[in-house]
Amino acid sequence: MMMGTEAQLTSLTEAQQEAVAHVHGPLLVLAGPGSGKTTVVTQRIANMIASGIAPWNILALTFTNKAAQEMRDRVHALLEEKSLQVRGLTVSTFHAFCARVLRQWGDRIIGTTSFTIYDTADQRSAVKAAIRACELNDSNWKPASVLAAISAAKNKLIDVDTFQEEASDFYSKSIAKIYRAYENILRGNDAVDFDDLLLKTAQLLFGDEEVRHRLQERYQYLMIDEYQDTNHTQFVIADSISKNHRNICVVGDPDQSIYAWRGADIANILDFEEQYSDATIVPLGRNFRSTGHIVNTSALLIEHNNQRKEKKLYTELHDGNMPAVLSLEGEHEEAEAIVREVVKLREEEVLLKEMAVLYRVNALSRVLEDAFRNEGVPYVVARGTAFYARQEIKQALSYLRLLVNPRDDIAFVRIINTPTRGIGATSISRLEQLARNHGLPMLEAISLVSKEQGFTARSVTSMKKFAATFEQWQIDGRSDESLTAAGSLADLVERVVRESGLEEFYTKHAGEDDLERLQNLEELVSAAADFEERAESEEEAPPTPLHVLFSFLEHVTLVSDADAVDPKNGAVTLMTLHAAKGLEFDFVAIAGLEEGVLPHERSLYENNQMEEERRLCYVGITRARKHLLLTNARRRTQRGLSNRTMASRFIREMAGGSGESVTLHEEVAADNWEVPSQEDVYQDEITVGTIVRHKRFGLGKVQRIIRRTRGSTVTVQFHGGVKHLVLEYANLEIVPPGISPDF
Repeated sequence: MMMGTEAQLTSLTEAQQEAVAHVHGPLLVLAGPGSGKTTVVTQRIANMIASGIAPWNILALTFTNKAAQEMRDRVHALLEEKSLQVRGLTVSTFHAFCARVLRQWGDRIIGTTSFTIYDTADQRSAVKAAIRACELNDSNWKPASVLAAISAAKNKLIDVDTFQEEASDFYSKSIAKIYRAYENILRGNDAVDFDDLLLKTAQLLFGDEEVRHRLQERYQYLMIDEYQDTNHTQFVIADSISKNHRNICVVGDPDQSIYAWRGADIANILDFEEQYSDATIVPLGRNFRSTGHIVNTSALLIEHNNQRKEKKLYTELHDGNMPAVLSLEGEHEEAEAIVREVVKLREEEVLLKEMAVLYRVNALSRVLEDAFRNEGVPYVVARGTAFYARQEIKQALSYLRLLVNPRDDIAFVRIINTPTRGIGATSISRLEQLARNHGLPMLEAISLVSKEQGFTARSVTSMKKFAATFEQWQIDGRSDESLTAAGSLADLVERVVRESGLEEFYTKHAGEDDLERLQNLEELVSAAADFEERAESEEEAPPTPLHVLFSFLEHVTLVSDADAVDPKNGAVTLMTLHAAKGLEFDFVAIAGLEEGVLPHERSLYENNQMEEERRLCYVGITRARKHLLLTNARRRTQRGLSNRTMASRFIREMAGGSGESVTLHEEVAADNWEVPSQEDVYQDEITVGTIVRHKRFGLGKVQRIIRRTRGSTVTVQFHGGVKHLVLEYANLEIVPPGISPDF
């Protein structure tokens, strides 16, 4: 080791020094949150070069361009002082490195080195063309879901031939057909997608001895950052390059593996010692970021996972403030409590830009955004879109806009073929011309559409049905029963979401994005219910649902722009827990710590998914430097219905069973954290799914409840049909468990 680097090493902890000084042979650095991982990686590269290793023999791989650039800059800064050359050093993302390999040897695996790399939009267009080539309907075979299936296959090194051989049912065989058509389109256009960059490089390394040997000779020292996020294909690439020299260093934390849904394989880091039995393991457990109580809370939580490698988490910072848990009556009270804490900390001179509110699903941001706007606190929605600007919400709002204003051609054009109805661009253009010629809005001009004017039979039928649907909505929306639950704004919005086809459109294949969009549409119904509650408390409440809807749309338009951000103090950041990985703030609030939210409902019966949800919560907690607030709502409104919730199991786990790690605010009674028994729920109230008995209609099953301050209504499926009843006057008797209706 050259003189000069020794001074740099003395500023590191003993564990960090061990990782930096290790040069030859396999090395696993288990880097906990805030443990100085980037410092270790850059110092290690600098130390290797200072020790005489040629920069061009070093390959460092990471996952984002930002991380790669930061790594390059810090290595350059460390070595500039010593006048050492870094020319030839490769610090890159996995995808950029693979693109470089294929630019040199791609003709051996894909027949060309001058390929085009298709971005997300290009891939979507290509898969749509593939679906059409297979004579399938893209309304049944949604491009996003098909692409996700193809991507998952490529990430597991399953090419189209293997996929087709293994396809055994109708769905997989259909995907196989589309996969082949998609590959034919890519090859025909001399194109690759992002997954191909990895797949084709892995195949090249596996099948071409010359290429493999040349890469092994060039890159004799391999480093991989965020190793817990690698998929199987990336593992094969790394293993192929390092197989002979075995100078591989991987840095990561299985406790922060939160991307299984996009192909990351936690087994890569958990099984590293099996792949490299002579590996050195260096745990970095000291947290330089968070205060003692926050670190202790995170440690107690993550200890409940089995898929992990043990490391002691600790800090030498002071204990700081105890993390606080706050249980509120509903989501509005929850949001207001979070905003109050933000305002209090701002008065204590914590900058807004050093505060963040995290949540599991984007739909939770709507109520939070309202609370921040109402209090005049600047906020930004990071790596996401403000609620009312999201694609599916703008689509639903366009239906609602056209409902109150049939002359709104902008809204009409946005939704006439969304979801797809077989009304193509040519038909829409002809309709636009027809409307212009007769001086009519496009919705009204549909009455003039016919096959004789050049429209296809399908487009005529679809347009007429579209117009008839709006006509019926308008008739029902003018009902003077608007102040009864049967004619509420929330009911109208829900009906539009359902009968427009948007609900079915996002339900069909239930991909990750589609499920989130479905949740956002449900949240729009809740937003309508909230607005109506406020409207009815005013002296002059609007007389019909359409009048209320008009006011609601006006409200949405006026409040959809966030407050201007004060450049000095910045703004509070609202983001998902997934988006927060790698960031840190002085204050972090995590909202929605409830069973079915965090942990997500999809994880409740699958242990591997539950462990990933726990890791996600752990990542959120460890974003906080000084202040941590954890909140839940005892009731949460979903699709306009107020449902009772149970506090997340994670709260009890991070309390370590003693309550010493978290402070329960005075609003929280200890029994709020207990899971209610079946008997407690049975005795407490009627909920969706409850079996009830009515004096006249007999046994029935509750399908829906709408809770309003003016009186709740309940929808019940009886033997004789569905009935809508006023809950307070229906005199429903709850039937004990074990008795079911005979239908």
